[in-house]
Amino acid sequence: MSKGEEILLLWDIDGTILSAKGAGPQAFKRATQDYFGYEIPITSIDWLGATDYSIAYAFLENAGRAVSREEAKLLIDCYLSCLPATLDATNARAMDGIRELLEYFHSQKDAHQALLTGNVRRGAEIKLGYLGVLHFFPFGAFADHSDDRNDLSRHALELAREHLRADWSPDQIYVMGDTPKDIECGKIIGAHTVAVATGQHSVEELTAHFPTVVFESFADPQVLIEFLAG
Repeated sequence: MSKGEEILLLWDIDGTILSAKGAGPQAFKRATQDYFGYEIPITSIDWLGATDYSIAYAFLENAGRAVSREEAKLLIDCYLSCLPATLDATNARAMDGIRELLEYFHSQKDAHQALLTGNVRRGAEIKLGYLGVLHFFPFGAFADHSDDRNDLSRHALELAREHLRADWSPDQIYVMGDTPKDIECGKIIGAHTVAVATGQHSVEELTAHFPTVVFESFADPQVLIEFLAG
């Protein structure tokens, strides 16, 4: 940015933009009650950095059901119908400093923002719409496209070239996230990886996966702005 070069920030949602204190897991818990007629313990699911479809597959397996994308979609539809209520119940909010960062980069002509998330598109829209920040993201890579987060990062790069009509080099791209899976999917496309310990992984745990940089939080938005300007 300091040299006038355009950059692309690919944002994760849960634990990075959104602090929901379990809104997603609680919505899935309610969805299993609606879909199966009984609850499946959410403690049996590996949530961190997972895609909505991989979560749905895990619930289907735990319920002894045949795993198919079609049935997973039906369960996800139930989850989406439960999500607004659990966002309210958990007092979901934007992480400290996030609104300021999104607004700042939105105002910069050489910065672009998009989503790279394990949420399905509608889930992302519900969560970011709840926070009032959906308009900052003109496009994104969602779990509707693939169950594999690494495939999603490749898809995000394709979308960036399509929507922004530019051939992005990896050095111009920053993948923002709070889990080792975010770091991994950024490395797959050769992007810079910006890890932030606002989810359930500590600075030390994230550092062990060798991201480009790790921040404790974005409570002071200037730390990220200065890093990108450097």
